[in-house]
Amino acid sequence: MDILQLERSTTKKVTLRLIPFLFLCFTISILDRVNIGFAALQMNQDLGFSNAVFGFGAGIFFLGYFLLEVPGSAIMTKIGPRKWISRIMVTWAIIAIFMAFVKTPLQFYTARFLLGVAEASFYPCMVFYLSGFYQTKHHAKAIAGFMVAIPGANALGSPLSTFLLGVHWMGLEGWQWLFIMEAIPAIILGIICYFYLDDKIEDVKWLNADEKKWLMDITTKEKLEKQEVKHYTFLQALKDRDVLILSIGYFCWMIGYYGIVMFLPTISKGLTEATSLSTQTMGWVLGLMYVCAMVTMILVGNHSDKKNERRLHVAACLTTSAIAMVISSFVANTSIVLSFVFLTIALCGAFGAYSPFWSIPPSFLTEAAAAGAIALINSIGNLGGFFGPYIVGYIKDVTGSFNASMVFLGVSLIIGSCIIVFLVKQSGKALRTNVDNNLKKSS
Repeated sequence: MDILQLERSTTKKVTLRLIPFLFLCFTISILDRVNIGFAALQMNQDLGFSNAVFGFGAGIFFLGYFLLEVPGSAIMTKIGPRKWISRIMVTWAIIAIFMAFVKTPLQFYTARFLLGVAEASFYPCMVFYLSGFYQTKHHAKAIAGFMVAIPGANALGSPLSTFLLGVHWMGLEGWQWLFIMEAIPAIILGIICYFYLDDKIEDVKWLNADEKKWLMDITTKEKLEKQEVKHYTFLQALKDRDVLILSIGYFCWMIGYYGIVMFLPTISKGLTEATSLSTQTMGWVLGLMYVCAMVTMILVGNHSDKKNERRLHVAACLTTSAIAMVISSFVANTSIVLSFVFLTIALCGAFGAYSPFWSIPPSFLTEAAAAGAIALINSIGNLGGFFGPYIVGYIKDVTGSFNASMVFLGVSLIIGSCIIVFLVKQSGKALRTNVDNNLKKSS
């Protein structure tokens, strides 16, 4: 088998083994994180929560996430991704079930905060884990492969969540069953994860000897080449200029992203009242919007790898999302259909930026340093998930309209895109020249 065939067969096996399972795990994670937006359609009224109370509770998740993100990733590098990912999933599932029984704002805030603590470092663990099994030139496609779970969870969760809102069993309301039923799969997958995943290439038994040797050789060579440019420890990576700038850019992006995602069911309910759509029908409409976002994420990831470019792809997606978001809000009174079209474009842009963005840190950092950098970027960035929903809810309560909120979110996305494209020095390009030369030598 020549070297090109070996690369293809190995990459295919890795993809078939890891991507579907990690996709499923991440889908459940996102579903448990954002189903609060659908629960709000009943929960806010039942418990007497204002938009500001809901926004603060939805956002405080990310405060807990922020506090434990970097420490959690440090623990993961010590005990291995397999055990840590399994622990995360089981713990967050138990807390997600407790969400069904909150009664007061304080209980709501506490449960959401603890949910963030439980889930902290889950995403960076996934990115770090995949970066150990793929060449840099395949990172965007690999990351897109499991990150389509983000729009995928919403595509599945929209009709599922609106269906569960109509369930009334054993004296519990629909929003309570929503939390319970969507948390149970996380417990099951968390247990399976412990036995299914391998911590490193050396441990795998699903590659033959040639494939295993080739993958170990090529990933080791890439690590050495990256370390020739920057050889950082976990803590040193946290102080790197580009890591800090990526964190700030991601923070601005997440303000806009979570501001729209958490309130999208509420916004859509207001828009659909004019067309008399049922809650269940609205769920299917939102699901279709997220399917479009899934397709966009895959296409952008593939194109980013093909062109070996990251920053401009991120900026183009975020700018498109910002413009579409603002237009959607201001055309809502003129055309509901057109408003939903622009909302869909806004979602596609916000999701499309994910895979090229997260291909940047592993392109210049390795092992523990990459884990630390990814954790820091994700933790600081996701603080935007705290501020975005809260500010949107506050502005809505003050103005009585989502228009001003959408402008605020759009500006945040534009700022994020400018930071990433103009201030980040690392391009995120694969180390193709040296690696290709090494491949020729090894063959």
